[in-house]
Amino acid sequence: MPSQPAVGKPSRVRATLGNVRRTVGLQLATPLDARPSAHASGSVDTVLAATVVALVGFGVIIVYTASGVQATVQYHDPQFFLKRQVVYAFLGLSLMWAASRVDYRRLYKLTYPVLALVGALLVACVAGLGHSGGGAARWLAIGPIHVQPAEMAKVALVIWLAYSLAKKAERVRTFRVGFLPHLIVAGIFMLLCLKQPDFGSAVVLLLLTFTMLFVAGAKLGYILGASIVGAAFGAAAIRFREYRYERYLAWLHMDQHRQDLAYQPFQSVMSFGSGGPTGLGLGRGLQTLYLPEAHTDFVAAIVGEELGFLGIGVLCGAYLLLVARGVRAALRAPDDFGAFLAFGLSTMFGVQALVNLAVALAILPTKGLTLPFVSFGGSSLLVNSVAAGILLNVSAQSPDPPLVTPSTAAPPDEPGGPGPAEQAWGAQRDGAPEPTA
Repeated sequence: MPSQPAVGKPSRVRATLGNVRRTVGLQLATPLDARPSAHASGSVDTVLAATVVALVGFGVIIVYTASGVQATVQYHDPQFFLKRQVVYAFLGLSLMWAASRVDYRRLYKLTYPVLALVGALLVACVAGLGHSGGGAARWLAIGPIHVQPAEMAKVALVIWLAYSLAKKAERVRTFRVGFLPHLIVAGIFMLLCLKQPDFGSAVVLLLLTFTMLFVAGAKLGYILGASIVGAAFGAAAIRFREYRYERYLAWLHMDQHRQDLAYQPFQSVMSFGSGGPTGLGLGRGLQTLYLPEAHTDFVAAIVGEELGFLGIGVLCGAYLLLVARGVRAALRAPDDFGAFLAFGLSTMFGVQALVNLAVALAILPTKGLTLPFVSFGGSSLLVNSVAAGILLNVSAQSPDPPLVTPSTAAPPDEPGGPGPAEQAWGAQRDGAPEPTA
């Protein structure tokens, strides 16, 4: 059983966010096994929950419009993908609700079992047990269900990083204790993803690790040095794998390869261009006839064609709101574990959405990452829903500042009366000047 982190000197993230926390009157860091605060609101962030539900509902609609042609041709049922996405959406929202009801502090006891289980699933994929699709063995078939361990690896790594960073506190600034172990674990997961191969997920894992280390207060020099090494390794992984290098060259010269390797990104850009400011109308897009797998990784292109620049702007705003509310939950979390957990999960949503949109716009080469909550697929939707549920639970544990009203407060000279802090809080709330010494 891993040891519980003790309450000691506040960690870097709490020092960095100290002014914000003092402004809203929150308590200092508490142990990971602490019970919910007596002042916790007990209700989840409704804006965050509504944003996730809206994205899931929008995903069901756009998957239907994007997949109708392929479903009719391939399965002779225009609603083939719609029916499955509705089931995934129902299961995902159910899992999100269930996860939001479980105190996130219980996760620290499951950190290493979850990490080991996901690692074993990744090893099973590269050992030949994975189900191939699109040239990569990324799925494990468990009966009728296909599980993608790379999606689970992102959440598992965030949970472990949050636990480890919260436990090490100020020692995160050291190389041997605070930096190297996190880089090694992330590197193992990245190598297993690359072996499938899944270059996009490996990049997301690296970005998650660096972001959480930066927030925790790791030395910037260590992060910059590791970033240079990671960039060099990534360049080598592209240059010395023929299919990746050819895809990269096709992306650089997309007009010359629009009929072969760059066909998909070229058609995606055409979708955005034909949408204009307001789009052609929901269900009226024509690129579903030409864009392969439009309902999965390139679903944003269909949004751009049918809803235009306005629709893409609203979609980006929804993801920005999702990340902002997640960061808000991190700032208000009652302990370091919750703060790091919320930051990591928010970063995961933001990075995946940003990379997917950049690929759909041909700003980046094709990566194979889904658009969170919107793209078709059970593994991505279910895992992201569980992550959103954990984020909602962190938001529900945010303690509210205690209020002292004149009608209920005892006089200062009586036992149990309000102290100077409570008097100041009540005076500021009522508009009166603070009491002077």
